Amino acid sequence: PVVPLNKTKIIKKHTKHTDRYQCDRFNRVKKSWRKPTGIDGRIRRRYRGLPKMPKIGRGSNKRTKHLLPNGLKKFVIQNEQDLNLLLMNNRTYCAEISQRISRKKRASIVEKAKAMNVAVTNAHAKVKKQS
Repeated sequence: PVVPLNKTKIIKKHTKHTDRYQCDRFNRVKKSWRKPTGIDGRIRRRYRGLPKMPKIGRGSNKRTKHLLPNGLKKFVIQNEQDLNLLLMNNRTYCAEISQRISRKKRASIVEKAKAMNVAVTNAHAKVKKQS
């Protein structure tokens, strides 16, 4: 197994997603956050007892942002040549084979990754079961 360069403990400050105001009342208002801009908006004016707006300090730690639980960042592989990009960065990034890659090409990519000591997150996907 590939050991990451610096294994830092990932601390999630916020695990709950902030939903858009009134997304529960109307189907036309989707869940993704949008800042309220109305002139009389109670949320925008930060009235007491109402849902809080996300602030700038809400984001993840810059060092642990985009890190997977194995301590590596994900890099999507489309073909075998993309693996060469991870040759020098195999302790920072791990490969994830794109979903649209066929079973035959997938097997050759996994084989090459093993030879290059590159971790693959979905190495067992689309592998034919032997019975």
